[in-house]
Amino acid sequence: MNETKEKKSKASVIRWTVFILILVFVNFYQLPYYFSIPGDAKVLSEVIEVEEGNEYEGSLSLTTVRMGKANTVNYIWSLLSNERDIIPENLVRPEGETDEEYHHRQLMMMSSSQDVSVLVAYNAAGKEAYFENYGVLVTSFVDGMDAKGKLEVSDRIIEVNDEETLTAEALLDVLSIVTIGDEVDLVAERDEETLEVTINVEPFPEELDPTGERGGIGIAHPITDRELIKSPEVTINTAEIGGPSAGLMFALEIYNQLVEEDITKGHHIAGTGSLSEEGLVGRIGGVKQKIIASDKAGASVFFAPNEEGVEGSNYEVAMETAASIDTDMEVVAVDTFEEALAYLETL
Repeated sequence: MNETKEKKSKASVIRWTVFILILVFVNFYQLPYYFSIPGDAKVLSEVIEVEEGNEYEGSLSLTTVRMGKANTVNYIWSLLSNERDIIPENLVRPEGETDEEYHHRQLMMMSSSQDVSVLVAYNAAGKEAYFENYGVLVTSFVDGMDAKGKLEVSDRIIEVNDEETLTAEALLDVLSIVTIGDEVDLVAERDEETLEVTINVEPFPEELDPTGERGGIGIAHPITDRELIKSPEVTINTAEIGGPSAGLMFALEIYNQLVEEDITKGHHIAGTGSLSEEGLVGRIGGVKQKIIASDKAGASVFFAPNEEGVEGSNYEVAMETAASIDTDMEVVAVDTFEEALAYLETL
């Protein structure tokens, strides 16, 4: 009798041990995916202050998306949820990029986005704003290519093939004409020192170019290191928010503080979209979650990048999401900063 009880006790211990191990595996084993969920709608007048700027009655808000590495539970939950999305890891960050490097890159992109927003808003309001460029900051690498190991994150490239290269656009223009097997001579600055490096042009990894025909040096997401000269002064405090997707809303908030008229007309306006120096509104990620967050925050209008009407645009996804949650919020398609201002004039 005692032997039978002992066997049952051992079997029970084994079953519970296996069950606990399965739970640990399910919760802690991370899949090569990220999941995204709706974040917050942040009122920008609380984080942006233009010197002697004008106050107003309505609100302009940026919208955020929360992301995390997916385990089995989050993966399945995201497949079943209308509010969540699953994103392959390689679409979020390059292979080999560490958490610290990813976070640093996002903050640098946010900083650059803020400067562009100030430039666009100040120019539209007739105020002084222009850039002084100092070089191209290295923010991340393509794993396995030649730049990694010869350069470091935060190096500042100032010259390519004996030509001064002070903007990311200029760097990309130079690299667009190189071919596999070429060598590229760079001059860069690191901690007050100047270094010269020669980097080989190699084929991109298969996941970036399955054809094997395109090549590069392996620098990903370069950013222009520059100073924005402006008057009056403006302070932007967005803490740990990263990425370029708040560009449009930053510019609208700054513009509204610069001009006497309240462009919100007392309405609560949300939206998303990157912004170029020419005032073009660009595609962003997580528009579905941003629609949901804006609706929960009580926004009456949401600006979404139209991408000139291409199939699957941010605006198209935003409209589908708005219909699925049955919101009264109006979704407005915009391709430029000026289009957003023109719409606000009609409120």
